Amino acid sequence: MAVDSSPQAQPVNERFGKTIDFIEYMTKNTDPQQQKVLAEILAQNADTEYLQRCNLGGATDRDTFKSRVPVVTYEDLKAEIERIANGDRSPILCSYPISEFLTSSGTSAGERKLMPTIKEEMVRRQLLYSLLMAVMNLYVPDLDKGKGLYFLFIKAETTTPSGLVARPVLTSYYKSEQFKNRPFDPYNVYTSPDEAILCVDSFQSMYTQMLCGLLMREQVLRVGAVFASGLLRAIKFLQLNWKQLAHDISTGILNPKITDSAIQDRMANILKPNPNLAHFIINECEGENWERIIPRIWPNTKYLDVIVTGAMAQYIPLLDFYSGGLPQACTMYASSECYFGLNLKPMTKPSEVSYTIMPNMGYFEFIPHDPAKPVELSRNSPPRLVDLADVEVGKEYELVVSTYSGLCRYRVGDVLRVTGFHNSAPQFKFIRRKNVLLSIDSDKTDELELQKAVENASTLLREFDTAVVEFTSYGDTTSIPGHYVIYWELLVKDESNAPGADVLAKCCHVMEESLNSVYRQCRVADNSVGPLEIRVVRNGTFEELMDYAISRGASINQYKAPRCVSYTPIVELLDSRVLSAHFSPAPPQWTPERRV
Repeated sequence: MAVDSSPQAQPVNERFGKTIDFIEYMTKNTDPQQQKVLAEILAQNADTEYLQRCNLGGATDRDTFKSRVPVVTYEDLKAEIERIANGDRSPILCSYPISEFLTSSGTSAGERKLMPTIKEEMVRRQLLYSLLMAVMNLYVPDLDKGKGLYFLFIKAETTTPSGLVARPVLTSYYKSEQFKNRPFDPYNVYTSPDEAILCVDSFQSMYTQMLCGLLMREQVLRVGAVFASGLLRAIKFLQLNWKQLAHDISTGILNPKITDSAIQDRMANILKPNPNLAHFIINECEGENWERIIPRIWPNTKYLDVIVTGAMAQYIPLLDFYSGGLPQACTMYASSECYFGLNLKPMTKPSEVSYTIMPNMGYFEFIPHDPAKPVELSRNSPPRLVDLADVEVGKEYELVVSTYSGLCRYRVGDVLRVTGFHNSAPQFKFIRRKNVLLSIDSDKTDELELQKAVENASTLLREFDTAVVEFTSYGDTTSIPGHYVIYWELLVKDESNAPGADVLAKCCHVMEESLNSVYRQCRVADNSVGPLEIRVVRNGTFEELMDYAISRGASINQYKAPRCVSYTPIVELLDSRVLSAHFSPAPPQWTPERRV
């Protein structure tokens, strides 16, 4: 079903009209709102140890803030965060009590980042959620006439020594009283029961959500997940489990593998024998043709609601294949540190998505991202970064945020490009995570981490008098789930004593063990990343790679082998030189427990 990428009509109900008016007010008053937010943050946290150390003297103005507060990374705040995690209740970063930690992507040491947050931030995050449907209503009418099939999951959480829980931001939201006791909203009705969303067993959760989606297939108006990779995992799950799902629907008896009592009780009121629906599902799924499977099973689907920007863009071709080219709406831009803004044109092509940062969500600054003119970030002489209202169209910036929870001038690590303005609020295209090479799902692997993993694995080659001459990597998303591919060119001094397939498979496993806890959780608990693969290429392959780069204009003096490739001709060149391929024989070690 085609959906126009331009607004269809102004909102006709009072609720959405007021919401659009709020968005317009905020975006017309970007800089005044930013000054207000900064003043509120500094006044609220004036007595904290951190701001006292910055010698603000109670000042809440922008000039004093920029002249005395340094720009920081997670490592700069790690000692303070660990004190909080270990039970120090004094106002270290924030004057309000820290309610929990939100876990962000892994650090170079392999641990998840712990982002302290306060209860009041939940209200701010809910405010941004409340804006989304008003915007979507401008483009897709009558979304209150059906349901959304969303595959939503909670992830592992831990408890720090202080007793505070540490968990991903969406797990925090789904387990909150605000979500569980949310009032009925005809525009936000899910096919998935809360009992399935909140089930910690990923199989039981996915099975129940897919089963309910099939039972209510004609009511489904939109299909989604948080990330594109999550929706593709759901399709793969259907491919593997359609027979049992059809059996449950035909008989009205729930799969005995579903042992969660809360799910069993809820499904007793939903699942009834429906042989006709079961027959339909069998007809659609028993062949090898999975093209357009989403509109074939859910014929009233108007769009897919998934994030396909940044690293998720690699999944767009597969989504197009399964959906028949349905629009892919990227509705909001958020992180564990802060919720930033929303897409005011959600029906645009994924390549054209821009997010408008809402100036009431936090205080935002920007580091110009120009490799030729790097900004010096000295703690002794804090820089005056670019303010939200002063960024320039066409330029790239690294995002810096100050939050009510106590983060001050914190480098988020996202690189954004300014594409335009909505009123006085800039609109940004997400370009990439700074320094991230590989990402399949929520995992993020940078160059140093990949280098260390290769070094650790290559130690297994020493007894065979073999070394890794060169390597590069590729995020292969042609299969579900996607997986890391590492290309190795080896120097084997004695062919009669060359490492065998079993050794190279062990190398794959050592590499996985060397990667961060987020990657290992995706492999072990979430099953959203497949086994790592090493492809051994013939000698001279990386010289050919350099020749190809030089033929396309690269400088021979400045060329160095890329540590990650995505350009199709380069991937094809590498694959044409592969001598052997090897996969990790077992998942890496991972446990949700952490020690601070």
